[in-house]
Amino acid sequence: MNVKITGTGCYIPTQVTTNSSFSKFEFLNTDGSPINYSNEVIIEKFKAITGIENRRYVKDNYTTSDIAFFAAEKAIEDAKTDKETIDYIIVAHNFGDIKHGTTQSDAVPSIASRVKQSLKIKNPRCVAYDVLFGCPGWIEGVVQAQAFIKAGMAKKCLVIGAETLSRVIDIHDRDSMIYSDGAGATILEATPNNTGILSHLSATYAYNEADYLFFGKSYNQTADSTKYIKMYGRKIYEFAVTHVPQAMKDCLDQSNTAIEDVKKIFIHQANEKMDEAILKRFYRLYNKSIPEGIMPMNIHELGNSSVATIPTLFDSVKKGMIENQEVNTGDIVMFASVGAGMNINAITYKI
Repeated sequence: MNVKITGTGCYIPTQVTTNSSFSKFEFLNTDGSPINYSNEVIIEKFKAITGIENRRYVKDNYTTSDIAFFAAEKAIEDAKTDKETIDYIIVAHNFGDIKHGTTQSDAVPSIASRVKQSLKIKNPRCVAYDVLFGCPGWIEGVVQAQAFIKAGMAKKCLVIGAETLSRVIDIHDRDSMIYSDGAGATILEATPNNTGILSHLSATYAYNEADYLFFGKSYNQTADSTKYIKMYGRKIYEFAVTHVPQAMKDCLDQSNTAIEDVKKIFIHQANEKMDEAILKRFYRLYNKSIPEGIMPMNIHELGNSSVATIPTLFDSVKKGMIENQEVNTGDIVMFASVGAGMNINAITYKI
């Protein structure tokens, strides 16, 4: 028995924030001193490295649990399933619900419980809980759902990745331009066929790496004590390009799948240059060249929405929403992610 995704859905916020929107920001160094470049130069370098031109922010009246619910509704509809038959709702996020104009995270009750309430599911044996695993949270939720189903503890699971990073950015930090909002959801069920999840791998590197992504004060030394998402970008880049390719290889080899049979690779949309470097090193491990078009990307228009990047990207490709990208029945694809913790995971999957 394998476990397969039978429905997908996503919510992409309608508010577009362009790179030029940051032209009036006062970007500062970590010590609070001015950066010796104009904002135009900073934005130009940012785009060259990350590939991001636009990003999406939620409307003021929405929170993470709201957009998780929107994506969940679409996934349930896509799977043509009865919501009362869902055994687990697993929601991956990082910062809970943060209402517009506030600075306090709210995750009590859990985001998953709030989604269940919004879906109006009455079945008390539909268990709802959250996963905090950094950007790889959606993949980890899928891995957990598979374990429940294979153990006979569930027949159907709803796994969601949702985040509103626009609510936790420091406007004086250049890295604030990376982050965005979004939600992606999937329904997983058992399948008797040799499709679905073929292999998976997860790892946590915390001995020296746990604080590469963290919550810290604003770079504006006169600001209040509110904390924001912060990262050591160079360390994360080096960590990712060093460890993710090998993790992907170990995962693929575990499935007994040849590298030539992989049709698409869905990597967490964090940084275009980093993802390209990961892909290059992954294929180098097999002494192979990178096939054209194997890595779909939407980071240019959507930015980095953390746990939502892979499920929204997969849903978009699956439904023909990205030009010159498609997946077909029988295709073997990979999912891979890296993020706060520092956590890494990967899945080999047959459509």
